Amino acid sequence: MASSKSTSKGKGFQSPRGTRDFFPTEMAIRRHLEGCWREASIQFGFQEIDGPTYEHLDLYTVKSGPGIISELFSFKRSGGETDYALRPEFTPTLARMAVARGNALPVPTKWFSMPCLFRAERPQRGRLREHFQWNVDILGLSNADTDAELISVAIAGLQQLGLEPSMVQVKYSHRDVVAKLLTRLGVTDEHLPAAFDLLDKRDKMPADVFTEKASDLGLDSTAVERFDELAHARTEPGAHPSTLNGLDADDLEQLVAIHEALVHHGIADWCHVDLGIVRGLAYYTGTVFEIHETSGAERAIAGGGRYDHLIELFGGPATPACGFGMGDVVLSLVMEDRGLLDADSLLPRPDAFVVCADDAAAEHVVPTLTRLRRYGLHARRSYKSTRNMGKLLKEAGQHRSRCAIILGREFQDGVVVVKDLDTGEQHDVSLPELESTVIKLLETS
Repeated sequence: MASSKSTSKGKGFQSPRGTRDFFPTEMAIRRHLEGCWREASIQFGFQEIDGPTYEHLDLYTVKSGPGIISELFSFKRSGGETDYALRPEFTPTLARMAVARGNALPVPTKWFSMPCLFRAERPQRGRLREHFQWNVDILGLSNADTDAELISVAIAGLQQLGLEPSMVQVKYSHRDVVAKLLTRLGVTDEHLPAAFDLLDKRDKMPADVFTEKASDLGLDSTAVERFDELAHARTEPGAHPSTLNGLDADDLEQLVAIHEALVHHGIADWCHVDLGIVRGLAYYTGTVFEIHETSGAERAIAGGGRYDHLIELFGGPATPACGFGMGDVVLSLVMEDRGLLDADSLLPRPDAFVVCADDAAAEHVVPTLTRLRRYGLHARRSYKSTRNMGKLLKEAGQHRSRCAIILGREFQDGVVVVKDLDTGEQHDVSLPELESTVIKLLETS
């Protein structure tokens, strides 16, 4: 028998499939996205909330049914009887929190959050098992202007990230309008949910499969053809809904209201009607929208709409509501493709980098750092033992420091050298004037 071979090497571990490690560069990108999301939210008067990373499992089955369990990371505490699940979305948590506050909620209630979410799905491009998401919701108001304000927040966040209408577009529709058109085609009330689901998946299936499934709704060949036309009916960016063919004034009423509100908010050129947008989730009740990059190469960047009955479903009073979610994964891919993610420039740039050019001054490196930091400056140091000034300044440049503080023989006389690493200029500065000199240099850059 061959002897078993033992090894002293430890097991090699990798991050779980569908998750990500955030090293400094990746973390800088994430904080950049979150910073723009938070700034846009606050500018529009939204307040930040959050909830637990996991909830009772039935919080999600109440809204989505038992079928969602297969998509969740669910668990039961050892010895316990209650089932839990890592949150796959934030809306149920928001609804639970709204119900808990009840009539104490102001009208409107404007909340935003940036939770980490989990889905037990097969990872693929643009969709991971763990991601971060920007959620924005308005509770208590029910009109097109509110829907337009919600869309405006999303656009403000995208603008701060450098995106423009030529790069991304908001596709919007109204479920009542689409339901009326489907009914006119011959889709029964019984088949409406399936028709909505088919519209929602229209771009994810071949044309022949779409036709086959449309026929399964009980439609004849003419109706199937018109159903396909409906699935691809859209206007040009900023165009009035009346440019759509085959819709009468009654059909257009709600779409026109949304369009006029978008014009009022100054964002019409970011938006266009797309009757194929219905959002497959059954809890949506009116205006629905998705944000896509214009090349069509990626999944939706964001999606949302009106869900006027969800708070009531969770045990609260009838409360009109609308909201959206924008994930970081697809958004990062779009920004990278558009050249909008210069990761190095997002890393914090030191104000000063302290180096030592003389052994006699080595003991003063830390005290110099301390006084700079107490002055509120971002200061770093070299940990190298070399006194080679070329190597030390190269290191300071690699850190992208604004200036180098050189401690040399002059330090014996209370003098340091401040070198502007952008211009190459350097000056001898007395130690008491060090902080003010660095501040002045930063102000003139």
